Amino acid sequence: MSSYVATQGRPSRNGLRTTLQWVSSLPPSYFVLAGLLIVVALFASNLLNPIFTSIILRQSAPLGVVVLGQALVMRAGSIDLSVAGVSAMTIYLVTSGILGELHPAFLVLVPLVMGTIVGAINGLLIAYVRASAVMVTLGMTTILMGAVSWLTAGQPPGAVPRWLMMVTNERLLGLSYSVYIWVLMTIGFAVVMKTMVYGKFVAAIGDSPKAALVSGLRVPNVIFASHVLAGLLGSIGSVLQTSALGVGSIKPGLDVVMNAIAAAILGAVTFGSGRGGVMGPFVAVIAFGYLFAVLTVLGVQEPGKLMVQGIVIATAAISAGVKRK
Repeated sequence: MSSYVATQGRPSRNGLRTTLQWVSSLPPSYFVLAGLLIVVALFASNLLNPIFTSIILRQSAPLGVVVLGQALVMRAGSIDLSVAGVSAMTIYLVTSGILGELHPAFLVLVPLVMGTIVGAINGLLIAYVRASAVMVTLGMTTILMGAVSWLTAGQPPGAVPRWLMMVTNERLLGLSYSVYIWVLMTIGFAVVMKTMVYGKFVAAIGDSPKAALVSGLRVPNVIFASHVLAGLLGSIGSVLQTSALGVGSIKPGLDVVMNAIAAAILGAVTFGSGRGGVMGPFVAVIAFGYLFAVLTVLGVQEPGKLMVQGIVIATAAISAGVKRK
């Protein structure tokens, strides 16, 4: 009888062990979001209201698109710090009136082309010249932000056209159009990385660049293409951010870069591992949205927000290191 009970009890223990292993394998972003939702439920339950949730998702959409590009280059063993400069230049192009004589479509197309060119320059220098990704992309951000400061003489540009603001302000089934753009691009990114040859090449390079090179894979070409796509995705996210701002600003800040890197790492995307899915970073971006909303509701001032932001980034890096071990 006892052996029967023991035999019957074994599947349940195996099932529990399997469940625990599955939970432990989840990206850290899932646990961060779960913890934040508990805090929200206890101290700011109104943020769980569908209306506030839709606002948080709308505010998270620009960062969510930027994170896709950052996660891509990180999986290939590189990094892109030029997003802040791309964001500053995008805001200037959209709000300064410099493109006012052209068809309204150029108000979006020109920033996208600009971001793609920036990504191509980054990729050219990093992949073929073999310059430091950190120095190249940080230098690019400095150049772009310096150019914007010179063009605007330190004064903020004008307002965002009303039709472009509709992308974030108008809703479909309770959600902003920008949220749908973010979700569709995330799905597309997942399909490319899972099913297409390019995605397999990125994974191979991330796992072992030397092995990929020895096997005949054109590593520089893949890294170049990754930076081009990251530049394009960064400019799309910047257009969405400009739409959400409503008015011009010459100081978008470096927080978008830091948040993008932190969200990617929290989502289990690590430098040069070739691994990391899409849902982890997606959930991390939502977690950041709730984090900043909670801090605002609790009355935390900007210095406190920066400190919490730094702690989250540090925690993301530590958790990534622990998981690699």
